[in-house]
Amino acid sequence: MQLNGQEIKWAQETLDRVAHKLERVAERSKDKIPYTTLHGVHDDKSGEEIGWWTNGFWGGMMWQMYALTGKELYKEIAEDNERKLDACLMDINRLDHDNGFRWLPTAVADYRVTKNPASRNRGLLAAGNLAGRFNNRGNFIRAWNDWGPDDHRGWAIIDCMMNLPLLYWASEETGDPRFSQIAVSHADTAGKSFIRGDGSSNHIVEFDLETGEMVKSYGGQGFGEGSSWTRGQSWALYGFTLSHLHTKDPAYLATAERVANYFIANIPESGFIPVDFRQPVDVALEDSTAAAIASCGLIELAKLKEGRQSRIYLSAALKMLGALAEERVRWNEEEDNLLEKCTAAYHDQEHEFSIIYGDYYFLEALMKLNGRELFIW
Repeated sequence: MQLNGQEIKWAQETLDRVAHKLERVAERSKDKIPYTTLHGVHDDKSGEEIGWWTNGFWGGMMWQMYALTGKELYKEIAEDNERKLDACLMDINRLDHDNGFRWLPTAVADYRVTKNPASRNRGLLAAGNLAGRFNNRGNFIRAWNDWGPDDHRGWAIIDCMMNLPLLYWASEETGDPRFSQIAVSHADTAGKSFIRGDGSSNHIVEFDLETGEMVKSYGGQGFGEGSSWTRGQSWALYGFTLSHLHTKDPAYLATAERVANYFIANIPESGFIPVDFRQPVDVALEDSTAAAIASCGLIELAKLKEGRQSRIYLSAALKMLGALAEERVRWNEEEDNLLEKCTAAYHDQEHEFSIIYGDYYFLEALMKLNGRELFIW
């Protein structure tokens, strides 16, 4: 992957602007674990909502900023985020398929930087619980808990591809192959059952609990069954790339490229990503998080390829990141969020607001472009 002089200058200047703003934001929000903003001020999910699936991203941002600057404030905030998440580790109702999103950017990142044994313990506890969600008939990791007669025990979601690195890390750390074996089995199933021939992705797939056969797919957070929810596309793009990085399996790289090529073919001229690539033509809803996440995956793919293909992936990432920086970032230092126009789900009542993982992946993408990233996944 090679940036030209103008791209290097833009990447450096944009990261500098983000870092300058985040120094102010971190000081204001140091006691919080934010998800969104209200009138430009971070909310806080460190209390009753400590189990919320996004609660590792703020800590992840702080570790990236610590890697960039070496300033102790960021390390202290990240460690505080990690300790607060201990309230989840002994609560079965707060542990699920998103353990990777909570503890990779916090405990595992901490352990990689400091070798803190308590952080290693947290990461391995989270990995053990994630591995325990594996259905060995269907070779998939179950999604949400939903205990009860109407639960979703046979449901898996494309998002989980981003949680598999917690299992790869656990195998690398302990020398026990069981964790990575589960991750590989789930990735294999996802490649067969989630990714369509054109590179688009299902969000939710239901499997028979006893036979492992695919029952049906669901539209989930996208427009509907058979549609193309863009954040799901970005989870698939980045997730299969990461599985290739951890396993070196060329099949995962081929799947990641198929998803990437589909994603690139559907990027609007503006560079702004809709909530669903197949949403009605009279709907203009955006999801900036999908653009940021996909950019991270595309940059990693660009590193793995050479020549023209590498340039295609890099150019697509730069197009989306440039559009975000130009028109979708709140550069005002008195507002806590970076990105705006983020959408969690097509059929939600609220759309196009700030979401912490959009900010995280925007920062991560800029760190990648500048060669400064703390590799978290």
